[in-house]
Amino acid sequence: MDVLDKLTVLTDAAKYDAACTSSGGNRRAKQGYIGNTSTSLAGCCHTFSADGRCVTLLKVLMTNCCVYDCKYCVNRRSNETRRAAFTPEELADLTVNFYRRNYIEGLFLSSGVLRSPDYTTELMIRALRLLRETYRFNGYIHAKAIPGTAPELVEQLGFLADRLSVNIELPSETGLKVLAPDKTKRAILTPMRQIQIRNHQSREELVKYRHAPKFAPAGQSTQLIVGATADNDLRILRLTQGLYDRYHLKRVFYSAYVPTVEHALLPAKDVKPPLLREHRLYQADWLLRFYGFRAEELLDEEQPDFDPRVDPKCSWAIGHLSFFPVEVNTADYESLLRVPGVGVTSARRILAARRTGPLHIENLQKLGVVMKRAQYFLTASGKTANGLRFTPDSLLRSLIAAERPLLPQPPMEQLSLFHSAV
Repeated sequence: MDVLDKLTVLTDAAKYDAACTSSGGNRRAKQGYIGNTSTSLAGCCHTFSADGRCVTLLKVLMTNCCVYDCKYCVNRRSNETRRAAFTPEELADLTVNFYRRNYIEGLFLSSGVLRSPDYTTELMIRALRLLRETYRFNGYIHAKAIPGTAPELVEQLGFLADRLSVNIELPSETGLKVLAPDKTKRAILTPMRQIQIRNHQSREELVKYRHAPKFAPAGQSTQLIVGATADNDLRILRLTQGLYDRYHLKRVFYSAYVPTVEHALLPAKDVKPPLLREHRLYQADWLLRFYGFRAEELLDEEQPDFDPRVDPKCSWAIGHLSFFPVEVNTADYESLLRVPGVGVTSARRILAARRTGPLHIENLQKLGVVMKRAQYFLTASGKTANGLRFTPDSLLRSLIAAERPLLPQPPMEQLSLFHSAV
């Protein structure tokens, strides 16, 4: 099998991994090297840098051969699929040639488990070392740390990559035992802890020694599959919160389960991926990271799943009407962030603008406030929007109506005035 055939197989096999972002990378241009992570413009797999620019990454597997038999995975050993594997030399040469042709600006490298986690990681390290040392590639590299890999190999991988990630895959240990019997919770969390500790040590060393080597300077991330098990949104969000609190992850990615294989323990192949549920989890994740919310505020045992009709922030606001209205001229930053339609940027603009004088309702839209949501939950100089009257039921209907155009719409149906004869 030639390199292009391998590329076709291994890029297709990598498409189900969602944990792909370059946010946080700041590797600058260096004399004698090619590539960087700070001047990305556009791009095969699209992701976004910390400053919002679109970046192209070659998203590929080292191999789709795997000794594991995870029930949900298209690359599991019992699944009949076309197999391929890059040599480290092939992958390094391919990445550099793609970069020189301006196809990509970085590499996202994952892999099935060939022989063992250690053997597979050694192949990945050889490929990345060729890129960094032989080809002097200075661009962004995101590498997957395979659960069960020896700590010394994870260490080597972290000094070659900008970001590491360990996929936790399923929200519960029970789900792992049933659907991924070759993986354990401990095997997944151990490298997570190692990456967190080593990254912190690396930052401390850089304070003392300017040219100290950097260990995964863009941090680590992980991915959760949504919909493969019966776990509710509350369990997923509690797990997410725990990962942020204990392991200081940069991102938790959610991947709606796409039925690719038949199995009695999995949804049928004709079941559509829960994309709206995935969207609501991303919105809730944003609330955890930037808006000061906690998982137990958004969901509880009585309501363990998000209302698909409205976003999680609006849902929380409807359930806590006693907190509102918020007066924009006196409220603190944290209270402003609780108002639907007020984001991080617009809250900061409100704080800055009110220093020069009192704000009025007509000023808020110019500051970036989404008034079709916010108007129900705030006042400006003691006044609400003109003619605004609502009950809890009418408020819910209004928010659902405001949300509907932003959601995927059902396909249009061509109508006919005449029915064909039977």
